[in-house]
Amino acid sequence: MGRQPLPQEFTERAPKNSFNFYSMTKNIYDLIIIGGGPAAITAGIYGARKKLKILVLAERPSWKLNSAPIIENYPGFNSISGPELLKRMREQLNYYKVGEKEEKVDRVKITGEGVFEVGAGKNKYLAKTVIVASGGGLKTLGVPGEKEFTGKGVSYCVTCDGPLFFGKNVAVIGGGNAGMETALELLNYANKIYILEITDRFWGDEANQEKLRKSRKAEFILNARIQEIKGEKFVKSLVFENKKTKKIKELSVDGVFVEIGSAFRSDFVKDLVELNEFGEIIVDSKIGETKTPGLFAAGDVTDIPYKQIIIAAGEGAKAALSAYHYLFKRT
Repeated sequence: MGRQPLPQEFTERAPKNSFNFYSMTKNIYDLIIIGGGPAAITAGIYGARKKLKILVLAERPSWKLNSAPIIENYPGFNSISGPELLKRMREQLNYYKVGEKEEKVDRVKITGEGVFEVGAGKNKYLAKTVIVASGGGLKTLGVPGEKEFTGKGVSYCVTCDGPLFFGKNVAVIGGGNAGMETALELLNYANKIYILEITDRFWGDEANQEKLRKSRKAEFILNARIQEIKGEKFVKSLVFENKKTKKIKELSVDGVFVEIGSAFRSDFVKDLVELNEFGEIIVDSKIGETKTPGLFAAGDVTDIPYKQIIIAAGEGAKAALSAYHYLFKRT
């Protein structure tokens, strides 16, 4: 494809006077990408193809993709596991010899010369542009018994722990896509699966809901506010309140799989971006830029709706191309 015209946003916003400092600094990256999931990896691939000097910083590879038992809506694959898809993505990133370090970023600031300083513990790195693609972390229930029985019946990873519950009764907390996919995986092992959702409707794909209903192993429970997880050495039961009737019920289960969404990692850039009530980074949907010129965000950590792998990958590509155009305008 031929070169596309630069978005008007870049001609209006890009500073014009900071490259004198760049020319005197050898240890500076064109782009630092923060994250290890689909958005970050795709941004790395697109940035590398534009010959940018890139560093990817991630505490660990995407936990969300790593814990997805089966994916059936990513183009090119009728069915593929999350770990396998992540492996293939990383292989493509490595093909371009993109620099990577397993470090947890805890701060991002702008120096007096208009350069981004990205800090990870005692280490700090300089960059002309930054893409935040940090995704989200585990969101816990925060109820009595959850912490005590984590690893003893309470799980956040069906791929890791599903086989341990062969022939047993389990509960899945969360009625979104993650909850439905976890329940589908558990069909291979569990005798009975309770799916509990705190609202008055299930949000997961209808196709997955239909598969679960046809299995006759799954029981759907709405308006369920989890109260407590009970047990001795291991989980024995789950207590919940019906929000409408206020009645308390107790289910006899051996396992509880928590799939209630993500806690977004955006605190390290809170002084440079706008955050919504959920902690998502607000971006310009056309180019993925935040309120700070040169600072972009992509994937699940942003306020872009629909947290899907394919969308995160697309937003990562957009952010990388936007970063490239931003740099192009300043040279």
